[in-house]
Amino acid sequence: MSRVRKIAKNTTFLLISQIISYIFTFFITMYAARYFGANIFGIWSIALSITGILGIFADLGMSTLMVREISRNLSDRDKYISNIFLIKIILSILTFGLIIIIANIIGYPEIVKNVIYIVTVSVIIGSFSGVLGAIFQANERMEYISLSTILSSVIVLLGTVIMIHYNLSIIFFAFINVISAGLILAYILFKYVQNFPLPELRIDLSFWKPLIKESWPFGITALSGMLYNYIDSIMLSVVQGAEVVGWYSAAYRLMLILLFIPNAINMAIFPVMSQFYTSSKNSLKLMNEKYFKYMIILGVPLGVGVTILADKIILTIFGPGYSQSIIALQILIWTIMLTFAGAPFVQLLQSINKQYIITKISIISAATNILLNLFLIPLFSYIGASFATLISAIFSTVYIFLVTYKSGYGIQYKTVMDDLSKILFATLVMSIFILYFKDLNLFLLIIMATLLYFILIYIVGCIDEVDIMLLKQLRR
Repeated sequence: MSRVRKIAKNTTFLLISQIISYIFTFFITMYAARYFGANIFGIWSIALSITGILGIFADLGMSTLMVREISRNLSDRDKYISNIFLIKIILSILTFGLIIIIANIIGYPEIVKNVIYIVTVSVIIGSFSGVLGAIFQANERMEYISLSTILSSVIVLLGTVIMIHYNLSIIFFAFINVISAGLILAYILFKYVQNFPLPELRIDLSFWKPLIKESWPFGITALSGMLYNYIDSIMLSVVQGAEVVGWYSAAYRLMLILLFIPNAINMAIFPVMSQFYTSSKNSLKLMNEKYFKYMIILGVPLGVGVTILADKIILTIFGPGYSQSIIALQILIWTIMLTFAGAPFVQLLQSINKQYIITKISIISAATNILLNLFLIPLFSYIGASFATLISAIFSTVYIFLVTYKSGYGIQYKTVMDDLSKILFATLVMSIFILYFKDLNLFLLIIMATLLYFILIYIVGCIDEVDIMLLKQLRR
């Protein structure tokens, strides 16, 4: 199977699973937000924020390191599994203790702390699933990861429906996530046994130091990303309360759902880019160039379209109780466009063993976000938090672009501007169409505007001969 077709197969599996999963997540978020109201939904968002940030310490980037190293040398599989599983047991205990301490220092009410503790259990279980999932990813067997993603979403959606039907509390909702994480771990373990020989126990304490030394930049990068994504919700909870967190999180959760596109492509491409670094630098450059092009084709119209339709989106999905979320969504959606544009370069730098640079950028970006939140939240509440996130995204994206160009993997300025001019033209026409037909049904309008945009992208020649060749290979 050719490289393009293998990437196509894996990306297709991941995209389909991510689309299905995020459709389910969309309904979970919508039903939970409407059922709980802004205050209780804010409590749930606080729990996800705390565990999202501190849960990184249960992995420290070791799963990402496994993908890179095992994709280069499959014989190291047992050594990584044995040692990382043991390290994770220790890290999980420390992580749970750290979360208990932080929750009590902040002084959250008992209901908030209980939800945090329950969600922590699901995060820890999920970190062990990530180790086995990394093996499938390194071997480019994405179908099992895809099925586990769908299964998890189905379980949580069913739990949400049961909760609403029987008028159950947020505690039940938290336990549903634990059950889902446990079942996914069982499924991944079962599939691992089916596809790979049982790992030999190869505990090597001397391997721990170089393992942690190599993995911690990935962990710090992930931690910085989580701080960037979630610290504003925690700071809002301390300064403004759970209800404001609920308004802000309604917009933020919608924004995060859209990340399924680069996330799915990243998982499929990362092992291949890691191999190209040692086998074909030209292929690596071409892959990065095409990845960036496709991301801005998607990101630019997404930012413009959501900005125009933010009021209809929020009121249709969450109802009038979340009308304060409209302006937050209009600001936050532009961080998605920047994330799309920067995703190829982040993946590239990690693939060429420059994860330390990504770590540095992530730390600076997270620190910038925290400082901006400290200044803007007391003055402008959740709107200030939205601008803090956007400004930080602009800084990190520009920084990543500059570093990549200095590393010799930059894309020619003329190529970028040529593609961007065509994308902006198609986006302008699409925007006029949306404004003219804004009174149409939201979902019908989105479908029609999307079709119009991609027709225009083809007409103006944004898809070149190489793209057509790649698409033909993908089709086969």
